[in-house]
Amino acid sequence: MRAGDDIKLFAGSATPALATAVAKHLGLSLAKCDVAQFPDGETRIGIGESVRGADCFVIQSTCAPVNHNLMELLVMCDALRRASAWRVNAVIPYFGYARQDKKVQAREPITAKLVANLLETVGVDRVITIDLHAGQIQGFFDVPVDHLTALDILGNHLRGTGIDGSVVVSPDVGRATEARRLANYLGLPLAMLYKRRTSPTETSVTHVIGEVEGLRPLMIDDMISTAGTMRRGIDALLRLGALPHVRVAATHPVFTPPALDRLTHEAIEQVIVTDTIPFHGQHERVHVLSVAPLLAKAIYNVHHNDSVSSLFTS
Repeated sequence: MRAGDDIKLFAGSATPALATAVAKHLGLSLAKCDVAQFPDGETRIGIGESVRGADCFVIQSTCAPVNHNLMELLVMCDALRRASAWRVNAVIPYFGYARQDKKVQAREPITAKLVANLLETVGVDRVITIDLHAGQIQGFFDVPVDHLTALDILGNHLRGTGIDGSVVVSPDVGRATEARRLANYLGLPLAMLYKRRTSPTETSVTHVIGEVEGLRPLMIDDMISTAGTMRRGIDALLRLGALPHVRVAATHPVFTPPALDRLTHEAIEQVIVTDTIPFHGQHERVHVLSVAPLLAKAIYNVHHNDSVSSLFTS
């Protein structure tokens, strides 16, 4: 794959390895950009080459430290806009604040909408992201949003690992559509957990919908944060006769403590995630797949005005 000379890729400090891999797939080098901080912590960005008339793509996940990485993305996009870039595209593999997409209680913010407003304020022309926590976030933007999915990447990997006797399990109603797509793609039955939220970070599983007895659960989610939902879901499945051979697949490895400790559950055989968020730890059960080829194809198609939906088969 070879992109045109008028395309420039920029890497934020959140996902430099992923940005480098995307550039390699496109046959490009990352554009020069100095990302630093003033002594008091303010973000400082310096674009090291001309971007006048260029189609610029900034690759930056807004993962932890979320506020710092978000501010870095905003400042970099503002710098490119002020440097007369033709188009500024924010490539956000993991879109932080996506869990705050609605008011659950009185006097709560809708922070995902605030982030969308901020990105548009700095002049972003397009957003490319992967597996939003809530699909309706696309409607928070008044600029085009290319919502990619890692289901094909996860599904292709799972197909080669032996899935006979498995059942795809959605952790909640919100992920049922994606779980159904994966189940159809793999030719497997579908089950779903029904859970009740007890706090902003805790849930309890009250029902399991579907047949799981004697089957190997394959749990699919958009992210693993504290792994509390996964742990309680696995316990509920085992009580109903599911086999203690569980595989967990998720796009975003947020992995806030005590997630990795909870993933040592004796029934979990493997945890499959992608590199939308860098995973620097060591865990024998965690297997990381790369979304770099997917992002590279999406960037190439956007730049050449080709279809993005054609990238998905599931």
